[in-house]
Amino acid sequence: MQGLYFKNTPGMKLHPVVITKGMVLGIALLSSMSVWAQPLPPTGLSATGYDSHIELRWSPSGEPGISGYRIYYSDNGGSSFSHLGIVNAQRDYYIDFIGEQGVTRSYQVAAINNIGQESPPTAPVASATYAMSDDELLTMVQEYTFRYFWEFAHPVSGMARERNTTSIVTSGGSGFGIMAIVVGMERGFITREQGVARLLKIVNFLETADRFKGAFPHWMNGATGDVVPFSQLDDGGDIVETAFLIQGLLAARQYLDEADPDENLVRQKITQIWETVDWNWYRKLTANVMYWHWSPNHNFAMNFALRGFNETHIVYLLAIASPVGVYNIPPGLYQTGWASSNYVNGSSYYGYPLQVGGYRGGPLFFSHYSYLGFDPRGIRDAYTNYFHRNTYHTLINRAHCVANPFNRVGYSESCWGLTASDDPFVGYLAHEPGNSTLDNGTISPTAALSSMPYTPQQSIQALKHFYRDLGHLTWGYYGFYDAFHLGNNWVSNTYLAIDQGPIIVMIENYRTQLLWNNFMANPEIAPALTALGFVTDTSQVVAVEDIRELTHGKIYPNPTTGQSTLELAFGQATTATISLWDVFGRNVLEIAANQKFAAGLHYLPLTLDHLTPGTYRIQIQTDSHSKTLPLVRLNSQ
Repeated sequence: MQGLYFKNTPGMKLHPVVITKGMVLGIALLSSMSVWAQPLPPTGLSATGYDSHIELRWSPSGEPGISGYRIYYSDNGGSSFSHLGIVNAQRDYYIDFIGEQGVTRSYQVAAINNIGQESPPTAPVASATYAMSDDELLTMVQEYTFRYFWEFAHPVSGMARERNTTSIVTSGGSGFGIMAIVVGMERGFITREQGVARLLKIVNFLETADRFKGAFPHWMNGATGDVVPFSQLDDGGDIVETAFLIQGLLAARQYLDEADPDENLVRQKITQIWETVDWNWYRKLTANVMYWHWSPNHNFAMNFALRGFNETHIVYLLAIASPVGVYNIPPGLYQTGWASSNYVNGSSYYGYPLQVGGYRGGPLFFSHYSYLGFDPRGIRDAYTNYFHRNTYHTLINRAHCVANPFNRVGYSESCWGLTASDDPFVGYLAHEPGNSTLDNGTISPTAALSSMPYTPQQSIQALKHFYRDLGHLTWGYYGFYDAFHLGNNWVSNTYLAIDQGPIIVMIENYRTQLLWNNFMANPEIAPALTALGFVTDTSQVVAVEDIRELTHGKIYPNPTTGQSTLELAFGQATTATISLWDVFGRNVLEIAANQKFAAGLHYLPLTLDHLTPGTYRIQIQTDSHSKTLPLVRLNSQ
């Protein structure tokens, strides 16, 4: 006889039970009713309106077997609802990008189980989009970007994940994230107590993480602190990533200025980490330049010397600022190492001068990473004022995109920014003005947004375009996605710590100088700047007009005996009238009348043999700008 045996209590006899066909059907029916009952809806649904989108949040139902949530919307006050979208069970939010201001919508959300059964919908909630001010837009971008470092941080260490990984954290990106936490506390995205607790978690992790002569590796396991090799030979210390981390830690140390025991503990631990980095080791002890990597397994096999101009400026500042004599480096390495070869430029691009750096300045992250805490305003070294240099670098990058020599789709005065980011063709690329390989049509929002202190007008213009016009493609839960390529209809849909961090930090430096003020207030920094030869510089950035205006004009030779050249640069296609006037206010020569000029450089030959020797002026008039250039005609004999 077939049967199932059910055990009663220990020691009692087992009795066979006959299962009939009807009983099986009954059990199956009861099981179906029990396991697959209609799911419950989520709770706590809320809707928050922004400039061009509405965000929904809810609390998951907590039931087993839930596979996702279906979102419904109504544009008629809740009289009827239509299907809007569906998300998986791990999501507790939905972003409805409407793309217009002044739109009111109602929403309901229902849970779905594994066999497709749907719960009753939640009670409806409503919100509306509205035209945000520039300040409100900046706060929105900062708050969304902050989520990456707060909600997506590694749960054990609090460190920033490299990208969409579960275990790998990045030391440099965590330095940026630490500054983001300072912004979050200051702006009220989190409480001060929450921020201090997270910072304490981070420094506790760093105390026991792998270090190599005091330097941290590029990648670590976020739970254990063990080094994760970045490449075959890069399994040790990374002094550049360490400098980015220390920059953030020192800004936080200065910000945490209250007598609270936890704040005091964080400050002490930061000081201990800072004072145990052996910067001198990373110049091979005696070399006249610093090196990026060292590994106990491979020594200095990477052999990557840190020579400017690039993103590593902060390394030399911190290496000289270190208060521990056996760990800091001689100030002379700033000249022999950082500024040694191919440092000075002196050329102009699109009318903007670039005193140091490579052709057209390189990718824009060169002007971001080292200056998240290091405030370049109002000072200069023997080579340049770096605030001016970074401003011109940004304007050159933008002017290149406006000129668009490779006819990339979407480039404009509002759509610009070439830097290192995800890439649709090779995965990741340091995009920059130059050849068509490096400028392949990929725009990275971090490039323009992280340049906010340098070019606020142009950067806010780009922000509005990225969000209002392209937000249905580029906007997500952690803010702007890493990159997009309109010609290929491609969006990365990913986030990188080293791109998100500069956005929130540099927007704050533009608004309140928060990170600049705190980092620079550390007592070790001012003496180091003096040792590097920095002095006060009160000069101002010149010619930061809107890129539509004339960006550059000069005459050579000048004075002239009759033959000269007028060199002009326009940021984009421009119509201009150019004329020559004498000292009596008479127009003596029409050089160009309402002539159309393409973006870029133009060389106009001037034949002036017929002019009487004396002083003249060339007047250049565009739709929005006027420029006067003096000219002296000499006697040809």
